[in-house]
Amino acid sequence: MPTPPYTLAEPRVSAALTRMFEAAARDDETVSRLRSDRPRDDRGTRTAQELADMAQEIYMPVSADGGRLLYNLVRATRPATVVEFGTSYGISTLHLAAAVRDNGTGRVVTTEMSRTKAAAARETFAATGLDDVITVLEGDALRTLAELTQPVDFLFLDGWKDLCLPVLRLLESHIAPGTLVVADDVDLPDLGPYLDHVRDTANGYHSVTFPVEDGLEISCRL
Repeated sequence: MPTPPYTLAEPRVSAALTRMFEAAARDDETVSRLRSDRPRDDRGTRTAQELADMAQEIYMPVSADGGRLLYNLVRATRPATVVEFGTSYGISTLHLAAAVRDNGTGRVVTTEMSRTKAAAARETFAATGLDDVITVLEGDALRTLAELTQPVDFLFLDGWKDLCLPVLRLLESHIAPGTLVVADDVDLPDLGPYLDHVRDTANGYHSVTFPVEDGLEISCRL
């Protein structure tokens, strides 16, 4: 019997994930350095683009277990179109794309505002051989995803937490009953309005928190 495909174990993919998780382990150190370099009188309100540019050295990844859970969910649901809000350096995207590749069908549409991160992610996707199933939309997700016309068959939200609810509302007309919507970092306060929305069945979702790292909220569209 032939060995079933498991792209996460493919050497190029495995090496890329190991490299990025090792880099992400230094995120706290990077954040501390960036804060110390920031002028003390810098208290102004920044645009989303400015915030993205400031965070271009920070990986902010899904956890390793969270990535494996995403892989399993996509393998099980076999979505034609996976949409991801927040590529960063592409750790979660690789898990989603590996599942799509192993399903033998579908593609991943992912969004990133940081030009530096988008460029690095594209290089990684090409190096791992998964670039043919990934489309990177660079820029403000509320603009780039507004142009999406196809159904969203799986949605992963891991960008700025205060934008998760606006992104969901933007895409809701494309989300059919039975579709899974997953959000990362349930412990972060800025995700509160999103969680209130999906945890209220009156809004058309049945939601459960999966206790992995900072928590994944898995919601099924009713």
